Amino acid sequence: MKQDKIRVTVLFGGQSSEHEVSRLSAQCVLENIDRQRFDIQMIGITKKGEWLRFDGDISLIGTGEWEEFARRKLADSSYKGFNYEAPSCKDLVSFIDSENQLCGVDVVFPVLHGPNGEDGSVQGLLQLAGVPYVGCDILSSAAGMDKEFSKLVFNNAGIPQAEYIKVMRYDIKNLLNFIIEQVTEKIGWPCFVKPANAGSSVGVSKVKKPEDLEKALDNAALYDTKILIEEYIDGRELECAVLGNDNPKASTVGEIVPSNEFYDYNAKYLDGKSITIIPADIEPRIMERIREYAVRAFKALGCSGLSRVDFFLEKGTDRIILNEINTMPGFTDISMYSKLWEASGISYKELITELIELAFERYEKTARSYERK
Repeated sequence: MKQDKIRVTVLFGGQSSEHEVSRLSAQCVLENIDRQRFDIQMIGITKKGEWLRFDGDISLIGTGEWEEFARRKLADSSYKGFNYEAPSCKDLVSFIDSENQLCGVDVVFPVLHGPNGEDGSVQGLLQLAGVPYVGCDILSSAAGMDKEFSKLVFNNAGIPQAEYIKVMRYDIKNLLNFIIEQVTEKIGWPCFVKPANAGSSVGVSKVKKPEDLEKALDNAALYDTKILIEEYIDGRELECAVLGNDNPKASTVGEIVPSNEFYDYNAKYLDGKSITIIPADIEPRIMERIREYAVRAFKALGCSGLSRVDFFLEKGTDRIILNEINTMPGFTDISMYSKLWEASGISYKELITELIELAFERYEKTARSYERK
């Protein structure tokens, strides 16, 4: 008997500092997905790494109450679920395999942000399981998560970027004076300090004078062993969404006017005072150049499905500088990715459907490649 609806498993939560953002993104995806076309299964990943099936009210995902609900279900002996404190790869492959006792899965939408979700780890698991999934593959996810590696790729592609210095966590205490000298000579003050592998501006600090650098480095080191110190760009913050596989397309360009000194975690998700302007009030030639750079960055990194590419437009010079790429951008009700596509003529519901279709398209091409070998 032919199945009428495509079975979509939505993963949310995860073991990263962006756990809460992932839950909010997933709730918005679930509120907007086309229920006429898709059957939904929800699986939450706790901060401890437990995978819990959830079939309750999706509003509980955003509040975090989903986990208590899922645990109550697990305590019910009549409920057949899974709970792995420290799962092996084999266990998790079984968890999502279409032949298991859950409802099965045709495609996975990993609405996961940050390390252990957006960095290629879950993508590798899903590839081993032979399951199509939304978003970038293992390599592009990993390289996109690591700001140093993505900078190397973008530099090779001829895309302008800010100057930076790499610092390892173990060098902070022993080489602090040398690091300060390097910043003074090569980058200048103020500068930005950020973990190499993190998102949502977690662990990011603006440092105005040398005596504040150690504190900022220690803060970034809480989230990663590798830290970047970047040149401060006095510019407008612009973002462009990219959608597609082999022939990606770019959305219009939007501008973020942050409520704080820079677009930090609080300005993004908490105070609700930052302003988004779509489309950005910039010259057409600048907008087209940003869109061209966004697609070039997407292709250079080997991305598929989606990415959001962030830029600075330097005040006084109109110099365009690529800031970073996000291979699984936020999907909350204030996130730019869906807003940019809505302004470009694709609704949130249509966007989710196209992302799922792109996942199947890439999976089929990859499967044919393996068959030829």
